[in-house]
Amino acid sequence: MADSCPASTATVGAAGSNSAAAAAATTAAPAGTVAQDGTPAAAGPKAESVKGQIFDVGPRYTNLSYIGEGAYGMVCSAHDNVSTQRVAIKKISPFEHQTYCQRTLREIKILLRFHHENIIGINDILRARHIDSMRDVYIVQTLMETDLYKLLKTQRLSNDHVCYFLYQILRGLKYIHSANVLHRDLKPSNLLINTTCDLKICDFGLARIADPEHDHTGFLTEYVATRWYRAPEIMLNSKGYSKSIDIWSVGCILAEMLSNRPIFPGKHYLDQLNHILALDLLGRMLTFNPVKRISVEEALAHPYLEQYYDPSDEPVAEEPFTFSMELDDLPKEKLKELIYEETARFQGPTDPTLL
Repeated sequence: MADSCPASTATVGAAGSNSAAAAAATTAAPAGTVAQDGTPAAAGPKAESVKGQIFDVGPRYTNLSYIGEGAYGMVCSAHDNVSTQRVAIKKISPFEHQTYCQRTLREIKILLRFHHENIIGINDILRARHIDSMRDVYIVQTLMETDLYKLLKTQRLSNDHVCYFLYQILRGLKYIHSANVLHRDLKPSNLLINTTCDLKICDFGLARIADPEHDHTGFLTEYVATRWYRAPEIMLNSKGYSKSIDIWSVGCILAEMLSNRPIFPGKHYLDQLNHILALDLLGRMLTFNPVKRISVEEALAHPYLEQYYDPSDEPVAEEPFTFSMELDDLPKEKLKELIYEETARFQGPTDPTLL
């Protein structure tokens, strides 16, 4: 990168609310933290309290500091006394809700199997030794300074940074798709960035196996906060979509990096689709190849104008217009004469009273 990374001035403690705004991975052996009877050592001497939440992750992980939290988990930074590095620890308490359990299991299974520089991984997992005592799961990951959402809220990116971030997103997505997995929730807050501008994709809780025949109805109501980055086919039909839904999300992210604002900030599904249709029409009008550029007839028939479109009320000329002579070659005296003649029809009989 020619420029310094804009994330170098980011503050770790300003994490977002619903993404694990602090995670990417290294490798280490798992370490469970339990009491002798198998119950969580929530009140043990090595446990720490953060904003009322007990983090039972000692003695290896200490000096916890709050980063952020979401619907079913809190993220803190901590000192790893083995690696001597700061890490991110996400405490998840999903077992009261089936949906949260599903997301947690998906993310753990996927991240334990994925190994890529642009995809978050898992460093360590802590839980109770016995299933009956398991109330929480702690996922330990490498600490990242910020995410793309927070970065875009504070500054405008240079073209070099936009290009570099986009390349890393697509590089990680290529790996995900090669495993026949759809991420389905790509958005700026799920793209973690460190001070050297390394980017990692996180939050695989909504990921699915790519299966065009499967009915993903549950996804439509499962998570509405990411509508701005959701492909139109998901809003219109719960089945039959493919890996292209992630490409749509990346396109929305690219547009936001370039303009510093969401490209489709719809208030609801219909408003969202209206934004999408407007941009589709704009894209067809601004097609670089003139042969492929949309015609006026096609533009009028575009779905964006459907409420007004009426071919019977869109008259055309009865015959083509032509000039009797080439005006570009005429001297100004001749042009003046022609203007005089062309305007003669508006000259009625002279009224002496107006002289």
